[in-house]
Amino acid sequence: MDAGLTALLGATVGSLATLGSAMVTGRAAARSQFGQWRWQHRRDAYANYLGAVYDRDVALDALRDALRADQPDLRDVDEKMERFAAQVRGVHRAAEFVILEGPPSVVEALYGVVHAEDTSRKAADTTLAAERDHLLYQAMKGLRAAAADVLGDSRMRVCSRAPGSTGGSPGGGRSAL
Repeated sequence: MDAGLTALLGATVGSLATLGSAMVTGRAAARSQFGQWRWQHRRDAYANYLGAVYDRDVALDALRDALRADQPDLRDVDEKMERFAAQVRGVHRAAEFVILEGPPSVVEALYGVVHAEDTSRKAADTTLAAERDHLLYQAMKGLRAAAADVLGDSRMRVCSRAPGSTGGSPGGGRSAL
């Protein structure tokens, strides 16, 4: 074999090795970018849901305050009721994104929150209401933990508090942890 053919063969092998390496690196980068994109969408969906739940709870507190007055102002009550209804729709809309973006573990935790909210709102007895409020709190804590596991962020689980305690996160001890 002459030197020219050997050089050509060596250059071909080197080029193919470089091309193969570039393809593997490109695929790994694409996979990594897709993973980051998916993580960001999930994080946004979870944060939007938790924010919508908080906003709904604030609107509910305002509505309750308006109804507690000796002579409730019906216009004020109507305005607060409309705001609360809009916030409830926002929670449902945000939940749909969690269902679309989240893995089964997060969706299951979300359904636990929905079930706990439903039973909590139906309780008339204060003792039963407090017990169901605690179940709702536990369900929200489970949702946050599932979201944190999916996102790989343990800081989300640190921000919990018991229902009715003061300080920490807002929401009056209901579903906002």
